Amino acid sequence: MESMFRLMDQEQEVTTTTNRCIWVNGPVIVGAGPSGLATAACLREQNVPFVVLERADCIASLWQNRTYDRLKLHLPKKFCQLPKMPFPESFPEYPTKRQFIDYLESYASRFEINPKFNECVQTARFDETSGLWRVKTVSNAESTRTEVEYICRWFVVATGENAERVVPEIDGLNEFTGEVIHACDYKSGEKFAGKKVLVVGCGNSGMEVSLDLANHFAKPSMVVRSSVHVMPREVMGKSTFELAMKMLAWLPLWLVDKILLVLCWLVLGNIEKYGLKRPEMGPMELKSVKGKTPVLDIGALEKIRSGKIDVVPGVKRFDGNRVELVNGEQLEADSVVLATGYRSNVPYWLQESEFFAKNGFPKAANSGWKGRTGLYAVGFTRRGLSGVSMDAVKIAQDIGSVWKLETKQPTKRSTASHRRCISQQF
Repeated sequence: MESMFRLMDQEQEVTTTTNRCIWVNGPVIVGAGPSGLATAACLREQNVPFVVLERADCIASLWQNRTYDRLKLHLPKKFCQLPKMPFPESFPEYPTKRQFIDYLESYASRFEINPKFNECVQTARFDETSGLWRVKTVSNAESTRTEVEYICRWFVVATGENAERVVPEIDGLNEFTGEVIHACDYKSGEKFAGKKVLVVGCGNSGMEVSLDLANHFAKPSMVVRSSVHVMPREVMGKSTFELAMKMLAWLPLWLVDKILLVLCWLVLGNIEKYGLKRPEMGPMELKSVKGKTPVLDIGALEKIRSGKIDVVPGVKRFDGNRVELVNGEQLEADSVVLATGYRSNVPYWLQESEFFAKNGFPKAANSGWKGRTGLYAVGFTRRGLSGVSMDAVKIAQDIGSVWKLETKQPTKRSTASHRRCISQQF
């Protein structure tokens, strides 16, 4: 099933191949999303040159191309701003998707970040002989295939947690007679009006897609396969997340979780009677230990209570346009939306096993921003955009301290980023 969703990186007909080798004075950053942009901006402030590689044709391609129209930031904007540049004061507390994209484009412009677009990294490895990183990319333009090898001392992985969609293997899904899309291809519920839509997944995306479908007069059924923490986005006008962060500064995690669960019960009531069973582990502990983010309710729970969103257990199999659930019940569906999340794609191209685990995340969560041999990672700490900012600042300071010591440079900002290798062989 997953092969149905894979994007082709190469044109079917390529007549000319061009090979180049480029030496990069500073680090190579892979990814031009918030993680890559934040790191580049912090390096710019440290007067360290860099090159940003991006496989798509724009910055923040996940936000621009793979998110639904109604999306807003789930947390207050002060927890989502990148280093060195706050959101405009005119922006609301929870900026929209378009506002966040505008912010990122302004951010890239302000710090003179010009990624090399349409360059897909094929391999990246550390050359023990030279003590340098070798990063090979491929790009296709019209009838020309360009292969470039970047040579650098520092290598920053900024592709993040959500590089590739996750498509579950469910019996009969390939033969489902209706439309099947991943949540990253879902834009609006408008075209689903009057249709029965099965939403597989009950995280923040699954909840919001189900809410959007209900608002557009579709008939969504949301699959809840396991336990889930649902929390109000705000309590008495204050961000639940901000409240939790303030409590964690003074109270132990277990006590903060107990307080949050009491507040959830007071605001939302007993949600288990609607098929939403809470995990045994508290919301903040679950986030810390397993990286599973609580669902911040923005209206889906009200639709569930009113019956406009139906909650169903896991799917056993598909048969034509019918769906058999694990409890033996059957229902009909016109379409299926897979809100089944994303994963890191690092294992597919990074030839390294000491710092990154097989799941594409750094093995050590607490020190997950820095490895050996000049390898760094940003955006893998499962702490959202605030975690991205912390990683970016530390990485830039670490590289910048070495750069300044070795170059003894003045404090003015640098604009040079790389030079061409004299030879095609390093």
